[in-house]
Amino acid sequence: MFDFGFSELLLIGVVALVVIGPERLPKVARTAGHLFGRLQRYVADVKADINREIQVEELKKLQEEMHASVNSIENAVKRDMQAGSEALSKATEQIHEIVELPRQPESVSEPLPETPIAVEEPQPQLELDLGTPDQLDAELVQAEIKDDKHV
Repeated sequence: MFDFGFSELLLIGVVALVVIGPERLPKVARTAGHLFGRLQRYVADVKADINREIQVEELKKLQEEMHASVNSIENAVKRDMQAGSEALSKATEQIHEIVELPRQPESVSEPLPETPIAVEEPQPQLELDLGTPDQLDAELVQAEIKDDKHV
């Protein structure tokens, strides 16, 4: 801050001794030290406040950049969704043209005529005679006993 050399400080000390006097010089020096300490703390507080304001400004800029990127991503997704929807509707139209299926009307005012649906008779299935569950459990236990004896 200030550039004082030793000779300048010595000159200030001698002038203060002559002007203030040896009796009041320690009290004045102590008061000057307290005031100088307060000044240093005040300057440090101002510097800290300035640094905080700078950080707040940087965070605001970062927040704005993030909002802009989120908005651009959102718009890109909306465009892609719309393009996908259009492609899906075109593909549906092509399928209807190829298969020649009648398109379902958006609003049905008349009920469609009912056509009888042919129901096929179920085919007979093979039945296995496995016995009752109790018989199966008894057979499994006997098989395990035989296996244990052979081992």
